[in-house]
Amino acid sequence: MKIPELLAPGGSLEKLKTAILYGADAVYVGGESFSLRTAAENFTFEEMKEGLSFAHERGKKVYLTANIIPHNKDIKEFAQYIKEIAPLGFDAVLVADPGMMDVIKENAPELPIHISTQANNVNYKSAEFWYKQGAKRVVLAREMSMDEIREIRENTPEDLELEAFVHGAMCVSYSGRCLLSNYLTSRDANQGACSHPCRWNYTLMEETRPGEYMPVFENERGTFIFNSKDLCMIEHIPEIVESGITSLKLEGRVKTSYYVATVVKAYREELDRYIKDPENYKFDPKQLDELCKVSHRPYSTGFYYGKPSDKGQVYTSSSYIREYDLIGMVEDYDEETGIATISQRNRFFVGDEIEVLEPGKPFFTQKVEYMENEKGESIESAPHAQMILKMPMKEPVSNAAMLRKKREE
Repeated sequence: MKIPELLAPGGSLEKLKTAILYGADAVYVGGESFSLRTAAENFTFEEMKEGLSFAHERGKKVYLTANIIPHNKDIKEFAQYIKEIAPLGFDAVLVADPGMMDVIKENAPELPIHISTQANNVNYKSAEFWYKQGAKRVVLAREMSMDEIREIRENTPEDLELEAFVHGAMCVSYSGRCLLSNYLTSRDANQGACSHPCRWNYTLMEETRPGEYMPVFENERGTFIFNSKDLCMIEHIPEIVESGITSLKLEGRVKTSYYVATVVKAYREELDRYIKDPENYKFDPKQLDELCKVSHRPYSTGFYYGKPSDKGQVYTSSSYIREYDLIGMVEDYDEETGIATISQRNRFFVGDEIEVLEPGKPFFTQKVEYMENEKGESIESAPHAQMILKMPMKEPVSNAAMLRKKREE
């Protein structure tokens, strides 16, 4: 059995480190240019160096995304960009355009190239074409069934790596190549600036009756006709591994560090349990419970088991389901006293029931019995953003631990 890579989003240096500490084998990141996520914090050159060093010291990989659909003005700038990032040691660069691929081959031929999902790879001849051009990996379009993926694997060279999304947001447009944002807001989705108009509330207006807005169907909340459910394949790890996918991709460069930690941890643990004993493997429903503790839309299996039906959309709201809040990050822990130093992320109080999440261990629940501020004064609440406080912990914790609390009904 070939063990697939678990590939996580790294929208910032903190998220890159979080992903690796919580179990990712590799992380994909964007620089300040040529990345399809301008809403992400993205990486300066200094942060790239630090992130690469952090990952490589731990035997992990970092891939750089440069998968915009470029215009003429982008080409010369990209050539200079590639010359500058080439010495940093990225493990691959993702592109979606053959011109961008040529620029890399001309200016940094030693850099491995991955072909982005933006290139709409949905058949084995397309994958084979990119392989012949020198691509090491092809990222498959989200619009692929499990059977189609197996067929691509069976009809492509063994050393061509296949990457596929297994978790995260889905796009109403084919492989994300959308013009709706450009048309409605002049923000180009294919340049990384999508305004997500697919999630908006729409009504219908008849040409001869301007100003009369009618719902597409009767619902007092409106109609969200392009609002896809999120992808979640954690219940189908055996089929994914057996399909021959090389890398399991988690979406979410604009998500929070808490989101990254929770999702990576769940997939890491479930993947490891299957690899350890595939014959006796059974899915652990607690992992799906964990994935429901992050901000998400209702889950589906996307295109893996056929094209989504009308049940693949959310018609009533574009809001996320958010039942838990991250309330703190552990900055330090004193083993002798059992006291943790916490950086606050959301308000919480003495008496609150909280959960503590950290790498490689089940989460545990405890009550907040006591807190003190930086001056050593007892406090009843932590109301200020990123304030530093101290509190006793029920169990030892690492500096990567996170504190979360269920939202009140």
